[in-house]
Amino acid sequence: MIDPEAVSFDEKGLIPAVVQDARTGEVLTVAYMNREALERTLEEKETWFWSRSRAVLWHKGETSGNTQRVVEVRVDCDGDALLVRVEPAGPACHTGERTCFYRSLGEPEEEEGADRPPGGPPQTVLAELWETIDERYRTRPEGSYTTYLFEQGLDKILKKIGEEATETIVAAKGKTGEPDLAEVRYESADLLYHLMVLWRQVGLQPEEVWGELQGRHLVKDVSPRKGPGFKRRDQ
Repeated sequence: MIDPEAVSFDEKGLIPAVVQDARTGEVLTVAYMNREALERTLEEKETWFWSRSRAVLWHKGETSGNTQRVVEVRVDCDGDALLVRVEPAGPACHTGERTCFYRSLGEPEEEEGADRPPGGPPQTVLAELWETIDERYRTRPEGSYTTYLFEQGLDKILKKIGEEATETIVAAKGKTGEPDLAEVRYESADLLYHLMVLWRQVGLQPEEVWGELQGRHLVKDVSPRKGPGFKRRDQ
């Protein structure tokens, strides 16, 4: 826990706070906190800031509903900057963009594998997919396939997972015994989507799955648990 007394505020009583998505590592915004904003952020586990233009304390999401649940607050080595790791409930930017840093200066370098299908960083794509699934679970908009799955219940979701797993296997075998990579990609996406729907249905957070994988990686083990006497495979 950060002791606000150990934080170095500037001559105006402020300290910059870099807000980062705890799930993806993406930088969402940079804002300022005074002592009261920091104390309320630590106490309430949601972000509070000081508006330099309006000279008022403000709670992120108080009007938009796009709150930020605080996972952790870190202070840099000099004590004069904060890193606030959050789980955002909606866009961070007032423009409606997910992050305030959605524009680039100059032309970005072309990355290797430019011929790959379009898509952002895996962690960002997964976070955005989870946000959509979570929103569908909470609001149940009509006409949504995800809403349909939730309303049909657990058995329907499990049936779909079984179907998608089978279709992924068929795609990997291919019609000629060679994998159909386009189909493997398509069916894998379907399988992952339905798995995430299952997680939301049963109340499992993605971070718990990532943590399980990370724990296995740290001990050089990627095999599932299969009871006493099961010989583990090294990564």
